[in-house]
Amino acid sequence: MAVYTKLSEKNLNDFFLNYSLGKVVDYKEIKEGIENTNYYIQTEKGKYVLTLYEKRVDEKDLPFFIGLMKNLFDKNFLSPEPIINKNGNYISSVLKKKAVVVSFLEGSSKKNLNPDNCYEIGINTAKLHLITKNLVAKRKNSLSVDAWRKIYNGIKKDCSKIHPNLGKIIEKNLNEIERDWPKNIPSGIIHADLFHDNIFFNKNKFSGIIDFYFACNDFYAFEIAVCLNALCFEGEKENLSFNVTKAKKFIEGYSNVRKLTDEEKFSLKILCKGAAMRFLLTRVFDYLNLTEGAIVKIKDPIEYLKRLEFHDSVQNYQDYFF
Repeated sequence: MAVYTKLSEKNLNDFFLNYSLGKVVDYKEIKEGIENTNYYIQTEKGKYVLTLYEKRVDEKDLPFFIGLMKNLFDKNFLSPEPIINKNGNYISSVLKKKAVVVSFLEGSSKKNLNPDNCYEIGINTAKLHLITKNLVAKRKNSLSVDAWRKIYNGIKKDCSKIHPNLGKIIEKNLNEIERDWPKNIPSGIIHADLFHDNIFFNKNKFSGIIDFYFACNDFYAFEIAVCLNALCFEGEKENLSFNVTKAKKFIEGYSNVRKLTDEEKFSLKILCKGAAMRFLLTRVFDYLNLTEGAIVKIKDPIEYLKRLEFHDSVQNYQDYFF
């Protein structure tokens, strides 16, 4: 979440006339995240989040995202409910940008997760995969392995501004990832962006998942790889370490709902390298292409360079769990 588009009080009041949610009584910008513009909204009827779609979100994908969220909410998965407007649509417009209102999810993100938190996240990640298993809607992962080379080609001439050897490191690892990427392991709809700031806890109890705007069809084990990268490293970037206990608890929670196949386990190292590469590349891109005037904190690419180096040292999937 971030703020690229500034809305006035009048903008918001006019917009919410299209909903049966009462008048806006309070609002504030949500500055976490980097992709879309988000506002916390308090109306006479309750608390909501207004999202304006920016940057990487393609308008044609919005029905997929909204349908997924509605399906998850209707199946009692802890996630926001999309709110329909007076015209019977979930997707609206404000200042020539597509926008959606969703219910406010109680709780907040935790920067420092403990192993029990990771266990709960594992359980709910697997639940998400099972709930969406039979959905017919599909969306290709536009930021998966076949997209990374194009992103890299667009930034490689400037990589040295961030780290003198960054281009060479990316090139070497990208070659290996493309060569060894798995082809026939279980797949379905995944969240694809399960970072701390998209996972909420209320009084230290898991309270839900937000921000489904990277959701897509991909390997379930790629979701696990994203989680291991995002949730199981700790410390400062120069002394970043992998917390095996957190990873083991995440896998235990996940496996209690959905068992991993042997092929998924054997593919985990290359998937973890791929997940690190995906976020390294997009962070480098964002670092080099900061939107002027945006209220957004660009995340440090070097954190994912360090993760990539760790995965390079791993011998097999057991190193992640034991």
